[in-house]
Amino acid sequence: MKVLQRYFAINIAQAVLFVLVAFLGLIAFMDLTRELPQVGRGNYMFHHALLYVALMLPGHVYEVMPVAALIGTIYALAQFAQTSEFTIMRASSMTTRMAGWMLFKIGIVFVVITFIFGELITPRTAPLAEKVRLSAKGATLASEFRSGMWTKDNVHAEASNGVRGPIVGSRFFNARTIRPDGSLVDVRLYEFDTALRMRALITAKSASFSGNGTWRLLDVTETLFTNSRVLPAPGTPLPKGQSIQSTYGQETSAVATRQVASMNLVSEITPKILQVSRRDPERMSANELAVYSRHLVENRQESERFKIAFWKKIIDPLSIFVLMALALPFAYLHTRSGGVSLKIFVGIMIGVGFILINSLFAHLGLLSTWPAFFTAVAPSLLFLLLAILALRWVERH
Repeated sequence: MKVLQRYFAINIAQAVLFVLVAFLGLIAFMDLTRELPQVGRGNYMFHHALLYVALMLPGHVYEVMPVAALIGTIYALAQFAQTSEFTIMRASSMTTRMAGWMLFKIGIVFVVITFIFGELITPRTAPLAEKVRLSAKGATLASEFRSGMWTKDNVHAEASNGVRGPIVGSRFFNARTIRPDGSLVDVRLYEFDTALRMRALITAKSASFSGNGTWRLLDVTETLFTNSRVLPAPGTPLPKGQSIQSTYGQETSAVATRQVASMNLVSEITPKILQVSRRDPERMSANELAVYSRHLVENRQESERFKIAFWKKIIDPLSIFVLMALALPFAYLHTRSGGVSLKIFVGIMIGVGFILINSLFAHLGLLSTWPAFFTAVAPSLLFLLLAILALRWVERH
């Protein structure tokens, strides 16, 4: 059995590696042709385009590995069927369960490789690729709004541990430009109390992160809206002997403005959160998705897209097991049922179908507010059911 396991592993690994290299070569060529019109703009040269394409390849490995495992396994098993090797193996007491167990052990290697590329390599190379591209062009991170980047933050009371003090309000964080190094240009901060009454407007020419949840603001103008007789927050009882005489007068705030060369701002927002908020969730690690989803939930913002991406990050590599199981029935089909090329074509169609259904469920789950875990696992469960039905059919016929 060890010899047979090694024989399976070598043939399948060679086929999967060949398919993977072919896919990566095709994707790299398409990425390069997409970058060529940008060559010559600023200092962006051809070698920058090549470096950008190379740094984006690890992310493509994560994306195409399940389909490469499917097609490579189909090719190897179809070769066994064509040369009658699989028939001899079955005649030598190899059952379907034993063949499936051998494929499972081979699949573990592919799953581990996929997790390494998805969790360790891609989250580092993708931001580096974007940084190389922007630095060569002399550009900054673009924004989907003309006013720049917006995010929400909590205002915490003064505490020795910074942002872990009690929440006393909320803050809307706006930066017109984000530089590749994480610093901000033209920053505006709108601070509100727990009753959503505006308490401060802070503008700064630039901001840089100092660590420990602290931003260093430069050339700052701070406008404070203060009133000692301001209305209490809704639900808060008035002090003994005090009554409300004029709602309008008490809501009118005094305005005080000051200008300082620099000031420190304690915030939950970090350069990592800003970078993550602008990146494609599919190119983020599960840890980054979990951190950013938690940040969105704490600030009562929509987080469903990132929750779905988180569970897909966990489930998609495991779909390799499902697709390899779906390839096993092809070993039972003899040459008269179709040659190797036909089986590979069918495998490609299955792989494309899996990608389309996986993407379809992600969009349907987002629109229909399905549970994130169900949205991520449903396509794999569907194809696992197809694999079980296909195996039963080939065994009976």
